Amino acid sequence: MDSDSARRPEPAGEPVTARIDTTKPHPARRYDYWLGGKDNFAADRESADAVSEVFPTVQLAAVENRNYLRRVVAYLAGEAGIRQFLDIGAGLPTTGNVHEIAQDVAPESHIVYVDNDPIVLLHARELLNSSAAGATAYLDADLRSPQDILRHPDLLKTLDLSRPVALMLVAVLHFITDDEHPYRLVRELCDALPAGSYLAMSHATNDYLEAEDLARNAAANQRSGVPFQLRSSQEFARFFEGYELISPGITAITNWRPEVYRPHPRAEAVSMLGAVARIP
Repeated sequence: MDSDSARRPEPAGEPVTARIDTTKPHPARRYDYWLGGKDNFAADRESADAVSEVFPTVQLAAVENRNYLRRVVAYLAGEAGIRQFLDIGAGLPTTGNVHEIAQDVAPESHIVYVDNDPIVLLHARELLNSSAAGATAYLDADLRSPQDILRHPDLLKTLDLSRPVALMLVAVLHFITDDEHPYRLVRELCDALPAGSYLAMSHATNDYLEAEDLARNAAANQRSGVPFQLRSSQEFARFFEGYELISPGITAITNWRPEVYRPHPRAEAVSMLGAVARIP
């Protein structure tokens, strides 16, 4: 591999391992558990199981979210012609990472991954297996601090912010509660991107829940120890105000350009919304 095709993470200060707290659940490790991975701990599994008690198809939702990610990246790299991707909340490596999908279509694609879990950082070398023609980087940063991401030297070495970028916020904004100003965070990121860029998101929704189910869900999320906020399709739509939604618009992730040959589950079993929009 070309020595310039990947930017190795260079964490400063305390060692990455010193920041790992296995007593507290983390969304990336919990998601890894639902996908059948091994990079999770008892606290992550207990948190995941608390959610599963009231949402027994959550593992299916995690799998379908990965399928949605694959279709979205294939569309962006193929039909939309995007060659730069900023994937925030990347999570632990699994099959079908953004760079693998994009570089399969266009080997020259550049991808920057962002996550705030130190265990993800330890696995960054797996994320950084770029094609020789392209480039990847991994940032140890947090969605709650957009400027730390946008000004990071490794991002600026890997992405050209004068050219279109696909901002990927897949299954991450439901971990940002309203008091953390999610709409402002997304807008700040999008405002830093040039015209012709894209915003791609998926988000857990309460559209299919009755009042009693909502109460049980809220209680389970509180027990899980991971801040979590479901949003309606109307609340989800606010993230895309002023942007040009790509067909089929805002819909269940299972209905976003599904493969015709592959059966997909009912929308309520997955309970996730998805959309892709062009930034004019």
